[in-house]
Amino acid sequence: MDAGLYIHIPFCLKKCPYCDFYSITDTSLQPAFMDALASEMRMNRGGTLQFDTLYMGGGTPSVLDAKAVGRIIKTARQSYEILSDAEITLEVNPGTVTPEQLSMYRCSGVNRINIGVQSFNPDHLSCLGRIHSGRDAGLAVNWAQKAGFKNIGLDLIYGIPNQTKKSWLMDLQLAVEFEPQHLSCYVLSFEPGTPLYRDRQEGRLKPLAEPKVCELFETTLEFLRDYGYVQYEISNFARETIDKSGFKNSEVNRSKHNVKYWKFVPYIGLGPSAHSFLEPKRYWNCTDVKKYIQYLEAGKLPLAGEERLSVEQFMMEAIYLGLRQTNGILIDVFDKKFGVNFKKMFEEVIGDFEEKELMEFSQNRCALTSKGMLYLDSIAAMFI
Repeated sequence: MDAGLYIHIPFCLKKCPYCDFYSITDTSLQPAFMDALASEMRMNRGGTLQFDTLYMGGGTPSVLDAKAVGRIIKTARQSYEILSDAEITLEVNPGTVTPEQLSMYRCSGVNRINIGVQSFNPDHLSCLGRIHSGRDAGLAVNWAQKAGFKNIGLDLIYGIPNQTKKSWLMDLQLAVEFEPQHLSCYVLSFEPGTPLYRDRQEGRLKPLAEPKVCELFETTLEFLRDYGYVQYEISNFARETIDKSGFKNSEVNRSKHNVKYWKFVPYIGLGPSAHSFLEPKRYWNCTDVKKYIQYLEAGKLPLAGEERLSVEQFMMEAIYLGLRQTNGILIDVFDKKFGVNFKKMFEEVIGDFEEKELMEFSQNRCALTSKGMLYLDSIAAMFI
């Protein structure tokens, strides 16, 4: 697979209380950030890599106007070998876009929009601290479609305190009525250091009980399956469409960029806090916009650290990331890569999980069942 290019836009109008991705609300630093990002692109070249995805995430990339986004894409194409038909994604918040802005994004070179809906329910949006309403979310999707985007992804969150199966089904129903090409359904997590985590620790907020979260996960699988969305990773679903051969195919609607993270494909991350991976090395940038700008103004790359994965680390990550995907771990690929016999190494563990109907094992595939996906972390830990 070709490599991926990720660009972190570290600005938000308001920080969501559940989010632990790096961002700031001081947008006055945007001009200096844009100059620094252009410098980093020119300094951090991709060598012989060829790229077929460019993903602008954040933060809230849609705080940037189309001119700034166009500048990023143009500079990236000048600095890297990006294929002419590359998937170019921009994350947007429904509270920050207009019909004109979305049309201009498309003209600037963006061909895939990922909209952070999270929920259409006003109570849940309030709990999540979102700046948009359910109506705003619906309008953003309609505007993106009218702007000519043929590849639209929606993000939703479940497991929100006081959420019911009925309210979650309503969110799913409203989402599929727009017929987006892609849906990501994430369970709400309480990340250390976030306001939501502190609220839970101090008793101001009670998480949804685990059995109810599990029920919502199973509800998601069943509902989206009925509407033609194929799960390809624990949280990600691609819509089936009829391909040129007349067959149903969902692969064309997968997030081509995100798949790279799960398959150890090389990727370069630009911007503060961004990570890069060039086997066997992983490295990352400083998590501070001002330091990021200072580094690049001084002609230095803003690196904060790096690690070389040992064979053992690589193997464990391959198991964890493989089990995240519905295709699971491909045994022949695993054995060839690490020079081992996967079946012999983990025969006892696999047998135990098969007996509990948490895992399926065939001659060339080891994958979790939908029930097993509920316990991914615990299951992956048993392979260590």
